Amino acid sequence: MTIAAPAAPAAPAPAAPRAAAAAAAGPAPLPSPIRLGLARGLFEVRLLIRNREAMVFSILMPIMLLVIFGSLFDQVVPGTGIKMREVTVAGMIGSTIMSSALGTMGIGIAVDRHEGTLRRLAGTPFPLVSYFIGKVVLILAQALVQVGVILALGVAVFGFQLPKDAAHWFTFLWVFLLGTVSTALIGITIGSLARSARNAPALVNFPYIGLQFISGVFWVITALPKPVQIVASLFPLKWMTQGIRSAFLPESFAAAEPAGAWEHGRIALVLTAWLIGGLALCWVTFRRNARRF
Repeated sequence: MTIAAPAAPAAPAPAAPRAAAAAAAGPAPLPSPIRLGLARGLFEVRLLIRNREAMVFSILMPIMLLVIFGSLFDQVVPGTGIKMREVTVAGMIGSTIMSSALGTMGIGIAVDRHEGTLRRLAGTPFPLVSYFIGKVVLILAQALVQVGVILALGVAVFGFQLPKDAAHWFTFLWVFLLGTVSTALIGITIGSLARSARNAPALVNFPYIGLQFISGVFWVITALPKPVQIVASLFPLKWMTQGIRSAFLPESFAAAEPAGAWEHGRIALVLTAWLIGGLALCWVTFRRNARRF
C-alpha cells in the first residue's frame, strides 16, 4: 500500500510583483529639512561635548573676562544705585551670545568648506538649509550653557539679581533669539567670504573684539564719546546688551541709557533689520561663491 506524499507548501509569491509595486511607489520621502536640521544640530552638539578642550575654552573665556572686569569696576553708576559689576554681568551675556554665533558660524563654515564638508553635502539629498539649521541649534545650545554659567557666577560672586516675573524673562528670550540669529547670519557671510580656514578667526575676532569695547559690554556706554556711541548703534551688539540690561537690571538703570529709556521697539527693529540684511548677504555671498563650496 502506498502512502500519499504530503502536499508541498505553497510557493511564496514571486518577488517581482512586490519589487514592481515598490518601484511604482517611488523612493521613500526624506524627512523635512527642519527635522534633518534638528538631527544635524544634535549631532554637532555631541561633537562639541566630546571636544573637551573647545568646550572648556568656550566656558572659561567669558568667566575670565567677567571676573577681571567685574573686579575692576565696583563703583555705583551715578543716578541708578546699581553697581558697575552688575552692568558687566549683563554686558557679558550679550557679548557671549555674539561670540558663540559669530565664531561657530564664521569659523565653523570656513573649516567645513576647507575640509570639503559642504561639497560632499551638496552631492547628497541632504538640504543645505538643514546644515545651517544644525549650526543654529549648536549655537543656541552653546550660548544657553554659557549664559547659564555667567548668570550663576554673577549671582554667586557679584550679587546679581535674577528677574522674578515672566515679562522680564520674555524680554530676555526675544532679545536672545533675535540677537543669536542675526549675528549667526553675519557669521555665515564671514565664513563664506573667508579665503581659507586659517584667516577666518581674524575676520571674526577683529570686529567682535572692537565692538565689545564700544557697545556697553564692560562699562556704561554713555561714558564713551558721542561719535563712538553713534558708531556702536549701527551694529547689533549695542542693542543686544541694552535689551539684556532691560531684562535683568532694575528700571532705574534706564536713565543711564543714551535715550534715557530701554527702547524695546528700537531694539527689536534694529535686530530684525540685521536679520533681514544678514539673510540677503548670505544669499548673495553663497550664490557668488557657490563654485568654491
